[in-house]
Amino acid sequence: MSLVIRMARAGTKKRPFYHIVVADSRAPRDGRFIERLGYFNPLLPKDKTERLTWDLEKAKAWIAKGAQPSDRIMRFLDAAGVMKRKARNNPERAIPRKERKAKEEAAKAAAGAAAGAAPAAGAAPAAPAS
Repeated sequence: MSLVIRMARAGTKKRPFYHIVVADSRAPRDGRFIERLGYFNPLLPKDKTERLTWDLEKAKAWIAKGAQPSDRIMRFLDAAGVMKRKARNNPERAIPRKERKAKEEAAKAAAGAAAGAAPAAGAAPAAPAS
């Protein structure tokens, strides 16, 4: 059984509230869980301590037992200094799609022009076969 530490959504429509739970990875997001570790309220300001309340010792114990934290939980653990989150970098996401496509087309055109010009300039004339 693979365990995950993840968030289960609670609260009403357009008013999210999340419970931090340890669950089987095959269980539904808001369904069955093994233990509740705390809660997260994203509607509160970031400087409020009530925004995230959870038991770090229990989380460490579950990680020692093999539970894998989700991406958001990994961010919380990194902020608490428990685990180090792997840095991500996706510079393609920052570029608008139109600009990305224009760059790709320009690169293809440049590669096509370079491929067409390279054999004519760099190749020696072929000797006639007799």
